[in-house]
Amino acid sequence: MIDAALLAFGAGIVTLIYAAFLAFRVLSAPAGSDKMRDIAKAIQEGANAFLLRQYKTLAPIVVILFILIAVGVGVPTGLAFLAGVISSALAGYIGMQVSVRANVRVAEAAKKGMKPALGLAFRGGAVTGMALAGLGLIGVSVLYTYFGQLAPLIGYGFGASLISLFARVGGGIYTKAADVGADLVGKVEKGIPEDDPRNPAVIADNVGDNVGDCAGMAADVFESFVVTVIAAMLIGVTLAEPAFVAIPLAIAAIGVFSSIIGSLVVGVGKDQKIMPAFYNGVTMSALVMLVLSYLYLTNMTTTAIAPLSLFACVIMGVVVTILLFVISEYYTSTEYKPVRDVAKAATTGAGTNIISGLATGLMATALPTLVILGAIIVSYLVAGLYGVGLAAAAMLSLSAIIIAIDAYGPITDNAGGIAEMSGLPANVRKVTDALDAVGNTTKATTKGYAIGGAALGALALFMAYAEATHMTVINLLSTPVVVGLFIGALLPFVFSSLLMMAVGRAAFQIVEEVRRQFREIKGLMEGKARADYAKCVDISTATALKELAVPGAMAVLVPLFVGFFLGPEALGGLLAGVITSGLMLALTMTTAGAAWDNAKKYIEMGNYGGKGSDAHKAAVVGDTVGDPLKDTAGPALNALIKVVNTVSLVFAAAILASKYRLF
Repeated sequence: MIDAALLAFGAGIVTLIYAAFLAFRVLSAPAGSDKMRDIAKAIQEGANAFLLRQYKTLAPIVVILFILIAVGVGVPTGLAFLAGVISSALAGYIGMQVSVRANVRVAEAAKKGMKPALGLAFRGGAVTGMALAGLGLIGVSVLYTYFGQLAPLIGYGFGASLISLFARVGGGIYTKAADVGADLVGKVEKGIPEDDPRNPAVIADNVGDNVGDCAGMAADVFESFVVTVIAAMLIGVTLAEPAFVAIPLAIAAIGVFSSIIGSLVVGVGKDQKIMPAFYNGVTMSALVMLVLSYLYLTNMTTTAIAPLSLFACVIMGVVVTILLFVISEYYTSTEYKPVRDVAKAATTGAGTNIISGLATGLMATALPTLVILGAIIVSYLVAGLYGVGLAAAAMLSLSAIIIAIDAYGPITDNAGGIAEMSGLPANVRKVTDALDAVGNTTKATTKGYAIGGAALGALALFMAYAEATHMTVINLLSTPVVVGLFIGALLPFVFSSLLMMAVGRAAFQIVEEVRRQFREIKGLMEGKARADYAKCVDISTATALKELAVPGAMAVLVPLFVGFFLGPEALGGLLAGVITSGLMLALTMTTAGAAWDNAKKYIEMGNYGGKGSDAHKAAVVGDTVGDPLKDTAGPALNALIKVVNTVSLVFAAAILASKYRLF
C-alpha cells in the first residue's frame, strides 16, 4: 500500500506541473491589439495593487496571531499557521495572475470562434483550480510528515481560513462596490452599456471580477479543501488504526488526480453548447475518482470499518458534488423556469422582480440542504462520524475541476469587457457574450458547491472540536448551550449586515466619483475624452480594505470570547448555530443574487422587450440589489463558518482550561 503522505505529495507536484503547463499555453496565445493590451494592463495593475495593499494590511495581523498561537498553543502550530497563510495567499495570487492575462487572450481568440475561446478561458481557470489543489496537497502532506502528528495541522487550516476570510470579504466589497457604482450611473442614469469605456468605474469593475471571483474564491475553496481533509484525519485518530488517518489524505490526492483527467475532456461539440462541456469534465472526474477510490480502499485492511462502507462514503461525497452543481444550475440558469419567472416578474416593475428573486433564493435552500442531510445520514449509518468526515473530504477532493469551471467566469467576463471597450466587431462580442452568460451560471453553481463544502467541512471540524473538548452531547436544556446557540445563529446575520452596509458605503463613493467625472470632464459622455479609471480603482481598494476590519475581527474574537468566558459547551452551541444559520443564509443570498443577475441577462437576450425596456430597467435594479448578496455577503459566510470552527479548534485546549468561565 502506497504511503498516503507520499501519494499526496506526488499528486501535488504533478498537479502544480500541470498548472504550469496550462499557464504556459495560455500565456503563449496572442494578446490582441495595442488597445486591447492597454485595457488588460490597466486591469492587471488594479488587481495587483489591491492584492499588494491587502497583504500589507494583513501582515501585522498575521504576525500578532502567530505570536499568540506560538505562545498559547505551540511553536509547531504557529509555524503551520504561517504556512497556511502563505499557501492560501499564493493559491489566489497564482490564479489571479493568469486570469488577468488570459482575459485579453480570450477576447482575441473569440475572433476565431467559440471553440478556441472556450478552450483558452477554461485552461486559464484550470490554472487556479490546479494550483490551489496542488499547494493544498503539498502543504498538508509535508507538514504531517515533518511534525509526525496532526495537532500542528490545525494551525495550517486556521492560516488558510484567515486568508480566505479576508480575501472573500475584501475582494467581495471591492468587486460589488465597483459593479454597483458603475451600474447605477452608467446603466441607470446614463443609459450606456455595461462595459462602455466612457464609464470611469469600468476598469474597477473588471478588476473586481478577478480579486473577488478568482483570488477570493481560490482562497475560499483552498481553505475548505485543506481543513476538511485535516478534520477527517483528526476524526480518524479516534479509531485507533493508522489507516483511518491516512485515508482522507489519499482520497484527496485521488480526487485531484481525477480532476486533471476530467479537465482534459472539457470542450464544446458541434452544437456549440458550453455547459455540457463542463458537465463532461465533472462527470469524467467523478467516474475516475470512484474507480481509483474503489481500488485503493478495497486493497486496504481495516477492522473498525469495512472498506466497502468507506467507499460508500466516498460515493456520497461525489454524489453531493454533482447534485449541488445540478441544483444550483437549475435555480440560476437562463435555461430554466426559476430565472425566467424572475425575468417575467420584472415586466410589472422592480418591486415584483425583487420579490420573485427573494422567493427563489429562499426556496433554493431546500434541495441542497436535503442532499447534504441525505449524505450525512447515509455516511453516518455505514461508517459513523468518521464516515461523515470522509464524505466531506471526498466532496472537496474534486475542488480542482470545480474551481477551474468557476475561474472561467471572471476571465470571460473580462474578455467581454475588453472586447467592448476596444471596439471589436459584433461577431466577436457574440462569442464573448455567450461565454460570459455561461460564466454567470458557472460562478453561481460553484458557489453552491463552495457553500455545501463549507457546511460539510465545518461539520467535520465541529466533530473534531467535540473530540478535543471531550464533549459527547449538546444539551439544549443547558443555559450556556442555549446562549451559545443563539449567538451562533445571530452571527451570520450581523456579519452579512456589516458587509452589505460596507458595499453600500463604498458604492456611494464610486457613484459620486463617476457622476463627478461625467460632470467635470468635458467630452466624456461624447467619447471625446478619457475617463480617470485609476481614481475609481483607488476608491474601491481603500474602502474595501478599511471595511473588512470589523467583520474579520468579529469572526475571530466572538468564538474566543464565548469559549473563554462562557465555556466549551457554550462554544459548541455557537458552532452548531453558525453552521446551520450560515448555510441557509448563504444559499438564499447567492441563489437570489444569481437569479436576479441572469434574469437581467435573459431580458438582454431579447425577451420581454430586451435592452432599454421597462422590464430591463426593473431587472437592473434587482441585479443591483443582488450583487452584494451573491458576491460579497453570501460567499463570505463560507469563510465565516470555517474561521469560527478552526479558531475554536486551535484554541480548544486553552478554552477547556480557562479559569474565567461564567458557567
